[in-house]
Amino acid sequence: MNTIEKQLSAAPRKGLYLGTIAAIVAALFLWSLTAVNFNQIEQSGLKIAKNIMYGLTHPDTELLFNVSKQSVLYLLLETMAIAFLGTVVGAVLAVPLAFLAASNIVPKPVSWITRLVLIVIRTVPALVYGLMLIRVTGPGAFAGVLTVGITSIGMLAKLYVDAIEELDTRVLESMTSVGCTTFEKIRFGIIPQLMSTFLSVIIYRFDMNMREASILGLVGAGGIGAPLIFAMRSYKWDQVGSILIGLVVLILIIEYFSTRVRGKLVKG
Repeated sequence: MNTIEKQLSAAPRKGLYLGTIAAIVAALFLWSLTAVNFNQIEQSGLKIAKNIMYGLTHPDTELLFNVSKQSVLYLLLETMAIAFLGTVVGAVLAVPLAFLAASNIVPKPVSWITRLVLIVIRTVPALVYGLMLIRVTGPGAFAGVLTVGITSIGMLAKLYVDAIEELDTRVLESMTSVGCTTFEKIRFGIIPQLMSTFLSVIIYRFDMNMREASILGLVGAGGIGAPLIFAMRSYKWDQVGSILIGLVVLILIIEYFSTRVRGKLVKG
């Protein structure tokens, strides 16, 4: 018992540290409450909130289940196509950039310059890319595909680089010792090590791109975002509810299957 008491007495006292952190958090919380102003909530605002909740809980079933080009099903299919094609474009273009950014493959100056380019690509928001590309290609799904593709390059290339730099070089050294060509080393030494990781990353990015593709419609880059914002601006909350229901169901389905596929790829 004496030994335990000595260990407890020798342990660092964290009471002052935790108390200071708690006081800072409490002060920040109280300070943030000063931005809340209930006096600006008018009777009309409460009525609008009630209409929103009613529309969301009573969606437009005709818009949700018909098969016209203005239906939710068609718009969701277009959104998924934008996300899929954009992911493919980004996944392909990210491969050469990833090899150029890997310090164990190319000289360090080339690696640093390529990493800087990837940082710049990741810095620009997707909506900014969408607004610029719409000026080039015009509004529509093609601008959405290009936007998703460009925004995917930065993240995919970064994760590709991590996988490339973790390559087991002993395999390549052994293949070199037996006289394998460069093509054979890439085909049988590098690709088998990277394929499962690359596919897992691509599937994860596709899951993210589904959300981005739905937002890009707000700037006219195709998909379900444009009808969503138009319905909100015209206060058609039943249509907003049907669009959100379809979008949530589609994303849940994609996330379920993508999680299972990625789990199998990671486990081999």
